[in-house]
Amino acid sequence: MPALQEMQRKIKSAADLHMVVRTMKALAAVSIRQYEDAVRALDSYYEAVELGLRAVLRDHPLAGRSASSGDTVALILGSDQGMAGRFNEAMLEFAAGWLQRDAEIKGSPECWVAGEKVAGGVEERFGKIGEFFALPTSVQGITATVQEVLIRFEKRRSQGQCRLLLFHNRPSAGTGYEQQCVLLLPPDEHWFRHMAGQKWPGRCLPMIAAGWEQTFPALISEYLFVTLFRGFATSLAAENAARLAAMQRAEKNIDELQADLQSRYHTLRQTVITEELFDIISGFEALGGAQRRAGRKDGKIT
Repeated sequence: MPALQEMQRKIKSAADLHMVVRTMKALAAVSIRQYEDAVRALDSYYEAVELGLRAVLRDHPLAGRSASSGDTVALILGSDQGMAGRFNEAMLEFAAGWLQRDAEIKGSPECWVAGEKVAGGVEERFGKIGEFFALPTSVQGITATVQEVLIRFEKRRSQGQCRLLLFHNRPSAGTGYEQQCVLLLPPDEHWFRHMAGQKWPGRCLPMIAAGWEQTFPALISEYLFVTLFRGFATSLAAENAARLAAMQRAEKNIDELQADLQSRYHTLRQTVITEELFDIISGFEALGGAQRRAGRKDGKIT
């Protein structure tokens, strides 16, 4: 009987865990939608910034960017919560491999981190964390986080020349998510040349009202903001995609566990019932035999 009660306790625990997993699965699915919607809503704004840069670079093409002689700041985006599979581990492995192959890095890169779960791994691999940022919990919080990153980076640039690399996961149809590195500052020369060489989409050529010296830095600032915003949004969407996949696997495992526990419970219960029936039959036969022996003994005496 104690074994049967223990099995019932395990079945109840599995049912409670199954409810938690289903809740986490539903929350992840909802979160993915809001971050993907944010990225899609940002596409038009990003296209407007690109058109502005194309208009500026059309009259002032850049032959290429100067080689960076300063330090490297690597901003690595992870997660604040667990139950997302190898989301943070894959990001760390990708960042470590990229930084090791980067020929422009002089010395050790300065690592900035967003996400509690990835912070420990960054300290183990790269040493002390330069700056830490709390991940936004909603789309509305991304703007404040991006502004904080830009403010701290501007302060860091005032101390000396440096470049900024952004490492983050993004959703992928094949594997759920994949890793990406974006060179934010200075902007990539191939991207500049591509922008300057594109044909203007229209018959009326653009005119720049303000001077190139004022327009170009303003557009670069907008480019940095929108790129960082998209990086955070896609990373959060990938995190929830990873969590959704992990919860789906967990749900399948729990379903199998529940089926196994139910089968073992029914087998154990049938065994207990059978043993009780055997005890009753054995007691009945023992009682009947004792009565028959008592009857024969009474017959002999009489």
